[in-house]
Amino acid sequence: MEPESILEAPQCLREQGLGLHTIRLQTRNLREAFITVPAVGKEEPTWVLKRLYDYLETQPDFRIVRQDVFGVASTASHRRQLRAYRLGSAEWPLTWVQEGNGEGAPLAGIQVHAVADVAVTPLWLDERVVGTVFDTPTARFCALGGLRPALASAPRREQARETFDLMEEALALAGMTFKHVCRTWFYLEDILDWYEAFNQVRNEFFAARGVFNGVVPASTGVGGSNAAGTAVVADLIAVRPKDPRVTLRAIPSPLQCPAPEYGSSFSRAVELSLPDHRRLYVSGTASIAPDGKTVHGEDPEGQVRLTMEVVEAILLSREMDWSNVTRAIGYFKHAEDAPVFERWLTAQKLAPLPAIIAKNDICRDDLLFEIEVDAIRTGPGEGRPDCPG
Repeated sequence: MEPESILEAPQCLREQGLGLHTIRLQTRNLREAFITVPAVGKEEPTWVLKRLYDYLETQPDFRIVRQDVFGVASTASHRRQLRAYRLGSAEWPLTWVQEGNGEGAPLAGIQVHAVADVAVTPLWLDERVVGTVFDTPTARFCALGGLRPALASAPRREQARETFDLMEEALALAGMTFKHVCRTWFYLEDILDWYEAFNQVRNEFFAARGVFNGVVPASTGVGGSNAAGTAVVADLIAVRPKDPRVTLRAIPSPLQCPAPEYGSSFSRAVELSLPDHRRLYVSGTASIAPDGKTVHGEDPEGQVRLTMEVVEAILLSREMDWSNVTRAIGYFKHAEDAPVFERWLTAQKLAPLPAIIAKNDICRDDLLFEIEVDAIRTGPGEGRPDCPG
């Protein structure tokens, strides 16, 4: 089977302007856009959505694969505005995490993955779109979002188990199973009250489905409520190879122990290798020592510094650096600590990352900051990164 690009390496280009950050990846059979739209000041959701969709209207070939919105309560008015701005009859999974950002604005921002040159098929479950699927010659890709249990009044453990069952049911619509999942997200209401119980449910599900016998997905688990009032809302990315050159592998953290050693079933990072590029999904990462204990307990600057060092070590282990990052989300427990992140970027003389900064509880009471990143390195062999800042 021929590779997805021929002659030249795929192009990975960055664009900034109109209040958004776009990274484009072009291969022979597929064009992709990773779009980050941070809220500015006390900007209302309407204006953030308008900036996003005004831009997408200039890109008529692109179709949204998944969309995540981070901000305070998704009111009925905001949801009407969101529907009003949808392009044509397109449908895609939407996850709205109800949290504020560090500036106290009503919205932290929006992130979108969009593709062109391929047909995107929506996946319907219980009369709503919960995912999309598209194919290239070498792989099938599936994104699920906004998955949540039916009854907010059910016990939290039951809601968690139902969410995993829904993930499995939606994957089946795409012709996949959980063994194809490379990345998950779980936003848990009042996470500090029941994260241990959630982990027990996840461990039981993974054991029953044989996930531990393959690649355990990279993951983020942070606090976050949703408009339906359920205890959990979940997203995932899955890939089903059609070509033996398409592989998934768990990537260890050079500076941290494996998360399962302290009861959390996720890989520190997962790498998807394709014929002409590699994609790295780095799990939500916080200030945790190699022995699994929290470091810099009451020091947000220390936690940000160590966390970024840990993530950078993972990137470097895969011959990448911050210039390869295509999207990032930083989660702060306290809104007033958010400027610490910008100070760190300034001190490191890094160009602005395609990042959203949101206010969310982390999975431990003494953790103040967590960050997740996705990164891409183009080119099939050795050489410099081809996604320059």
